[in-house]
Amino acid sequence: MKKCAGVAFVGLLAVAIVSGQELRKLSVAVGGGFTQPTGDTGHNLDLGWNIRGGVGYNFTPYVGAMVDVGFNRMGISGPTLTDLGVPGGDVQIFTATLDPIVHLNPRGRADLYVTGGGGLYHWYQEFTAPSVAVVRVFNPFFGFFRTVIPTTDVLSSYSVNKPGVNIGGGIAFGGLRRGKFFAEARWEHIYLTGSHADFVPVTFGFRW
Repeated sequence: MKKCAGVAFVGLLAVAIVSGQELRKLSVAVGGGFTQPTGDTGHNLDLGWNIRGGVGYNFTPYVGAMVDVGFNRMGISGPTLTDLGVPGGDVQIFTATLDPIVHLNPRGRADLYVTGGGGLYHWYQEFTAPSVAVVRVFNPFFGFFRTVIPTTDVLSSYSVNKPGVNIGGGIAFGGLRRGKFFAEARWEHIYLTGSHADFVPVTFGFRW
């Protein structure tokens, strides 16, 4: 899943380079930040981090649409791990959504905007335990020898694809021709089987 997210972001950067300034209708955004789980999800997960990006089309200076991809990672909280009897674990969420966007001041130095939409959410969770591994290493003085290094064992894992929705907004600063820096927050909701997950990615980045 991490490889898929990496390929997606590299592709978005390539589009940004190719598009340049002459293609005003195209919009490309990349960024990263922190992710705050909320509600019942916040009782089970800790504060995490995110990276995200998107490519879209501006129908007018005020209205556009973005295809957004993102990756969020949050650790499982200490009390939850204690209740489950495992030493470690985390949740990783890959998102791919179609999100309309409305700019309130597109021609200004500071542009407030609102966005929201929905799409596919890939949920992956794993429970882990610290371990050690014996490896063979080389040193110019000592030669080849075996040593023990710390590692992590995956005790169990689970993944599923589910639909989800999001809504949020942000503010962007900068000129019209050279892109803008932005700060954005969204509430994201995943429809899991028999339950749901809620989290708020706060992202800082740059939009062309």
